[in-house]
Amino acid sequence: MPGAVRVQRTYLTLTLLATLAQSLIWGVNTLFLLDAGLTNTQAFSANALFSLGQLVFEVPTGVVADTRGRKTSYLWGAATLLLSTLLYLFMWWVTAPFWGWAIASIVLGLGFTFFSGAVEAWLVDALSANRFAGDLDDVFGRGQAVSGVAMLTGSVAGGFIAQASSLGVPYVLRAVLLGVTFVVAVVFMRDEGFTPRRAASVADEVRATLRVSVDHGWRNRPVRWLMLTSPFISGVMFYAFYAMQPYLLELFGDAEAFGIAGLASAIIAGAQIVGGLLVPTVRRRVRRRTNLLVFALVVSVGALVAVGLTTEFWVAVALLVVWGMVFSLSMPVRQAFINGCIPSSQRATLLSFDALLGSGGGTIAQPALGRVADVAGYGPSYLVAAGVQALALPFLLLARREEAAADTAPPTPPATPVDEVVSRCSGIST
Repeated sequence: MPGAVRVQRTYLTLTLLATLAQSLIWGVNTLFLLDAGLTNTQAFSANALFSLGQLVFEVPTGVVADTRGRKTSYLWGAATLLLSTLLYLFMWWVTAPFWGWAIASIVLGLGFTFFSGAVEAWLVDALSANRFAGDLDDVFGRGQAVSGVAMLTGSVAGGFIAQASSLGVPYVLRAVLLGVTFVVAVVFMRDEGFTPRRAASVADEVRATLRVSVDHGWRNRPVRWLMLTSPFISGVMFYAFYAMQPYLLELFGDAEAFGIAGLASAIIAGAQIVGGLLVPTVRRRVRRRTNLLVFALVVSVGALVAVGLTTEFWVAVALLVVWGMVFSLSMPVRQAFINGCIPSSQRATLLSFDALLGSGGGTIAQPALGRVADVAGYGPSYLVAAGVQALALPFLLLARREEAAADTAPPTPPATPVDEVVSRCSGIST
């Protein structure tokens, strides 16, 4: 269908631009914070406050997407990220105290909450409205691959730009690209297959959303178990990625080789491209999505343990490739599973609720693991991180035991009626 093709092109274009803008600083963000005078504990506490901002604002901004429109939420997110990026630059320029970084990080988290859930909900509903008959795993996989290309480009460029100029320049370029993203979304993005409830009170909708989150999130057993993996997986993911920047420089033996830090992010991006492109092939061979998620988690934990034990730079790089590939392979599969079990009218909010749980894990895990790095070193902190991530395994096994229809069937975007959505899962319990 031409409409479905247009929707996918818009989705991939926005994914490319937004990820490129964001990834310009991914390879140097921790170094940027340390250069601003923060300790490891303070730097990862700033990241934790970013997660806290996400935790606090996830549900309200999810309600914005479900009541005012997915496009409106996306535009607010792009604008907020642009302003918070400029605030970060100002904090670095004036060597601001930690409380300044705390405020800037929370605002940055707010910006991302406008994104989380909104673009994914927009995509699924718009594809459904245009009678898309394909597999959502494949669409999310292509999005993952495009995101990987953007991350590869942005992280390499950001690292070497910082090395050739200063750590602040990638943030300037990020702000410019976020402005471009905003303009593209204004022109090409439009809500389809979904009617915003503009007359609704946001406060009333928040209360109603919490009830819906309980009914179709917590009480829906397959979704409940999968969501409960988020605090352990997401919390560790953020730390493992950002700690890799100074850790690889430490193993490399040159604290000023910012290009190496950018290269580390590029390696993750390359693994993400491969992982996203492998999704259709792997899904044809692995019948149950939860089997694939369990395998990816076990490999991820093993890779983190090995990273914590190695003292060789190139071994750590190879392990980083493995870790990034299995994570990127699992994410589109997880997205398709959850979207197969939730109703359209609350999709953005429920996806935001899932992100909220991940942010909660990041709020606790990042400063705690940063403290371990300050006291014992980066290697031991990765060993502790592996142990934390392993705690997600029982919940994945419980999700597998439910034998939800969305665990095996190729997903088509679920219809709006709640009864039809619920019937695709194994049932709702109290």
